[in-house]
Amino acid sequence: MTKLYIGKIVNTHGIKGELRIKDNLTINQKNEIFKIGSNLIIDEKSYKITSYRVHKDYDMVIFDGFNNINDVLFLKGKKVYKSKDEINLSNEDILDSELITYKVITTEGRGGKILDIEETGNNYKILRLLINNKELLVPYHKDFVKVDSNKKEVLVRLLEEL
Repeated sequence: MTKLYIGKIVNTHGIKGELRIKDNLTINQKNEIFKIGSNLIIDEKSYKITSYRVHKDYDMVIFDGFNNINDVLFLKGKKVYKSKDEINLSNEDILDSELITYKVITTEGRGGKILDIEETGNNYKILRLLINNKELLVPYHKDFVKVDSNKKEVLVRLLEEL
């Protein structure tokens, strides 16, 4: 089974066992990933979702059999995964965990790799790249980054140094 990294449980919410997940997703199919009745994987164990909603910048879930804050405290800080077999993504949808494995090519023809994808808030992301042994930060925006999922490549347009 191939697992995809979804995000991290950052806290509990309320007293009824609801968990606050900060996701790592760049796709618009959260209802597919957090579908009620489907499972999320934490520490190699599967947890069935019985409730899902969005609150501010967080995905809020309740798992089957957990009805109290004391039941879910052990999950705080844990990484959350989803079986790739349970997700029906379109060709344009790429999870950050997959994108980070893609090869990087600049418009000048230099090669590199993605070191990390950082979220800056308000759903904006920055790619931390390694090109010619230099770390560069590039906005993950269509004006700077073109993703070819068939070739598993990321074409990056760098601005000239000032």
